[in-house]
Amino acid sequence: MYLFEEPVSSIIINTSEHTLSLYIDNEFSKTYPVAVGKPTTPSPLGTFKIFSKGLNPGGPYGARWMGLSKPHYGIHGTNNPSSIGLDASHGCIRMQNEDVIELYDLVSIGDIVEII
Repeated sequence: MYLFEEPVSSIIINTSEHTLSLYIDNEFSKTYPVAVGKPTTPSPLGTFKIFSKGLNPGGPYGARWMGLSKPHYGIHGTNNPSSIGLDASHGCIRMQNEDVIELYDLVSIGDIVEII
């Protein structure tokens, strides 16, 4: 018999509103502004899980990386903060570095991410 821990946090990303909403124990916690994929490289829609986490990946990925169960996609910081609120990425979800640092500490591998 295997015991699986239920996710504590979940994330809903609304691509049309450029927002990422965090829920902790099924209660709304906070909304952050984000950049999403541009029309030629849209963010994938669907339900995924946080698959990996990384500190200070550098370059265009900013201060933190949270890889999704969809290969090559993730939630990360940015070295281009003026892109937040726009359709600007290659499909990943970009956040301000201070926001992604906060979020990184609140979510765990296995938590649900829904992109709508």
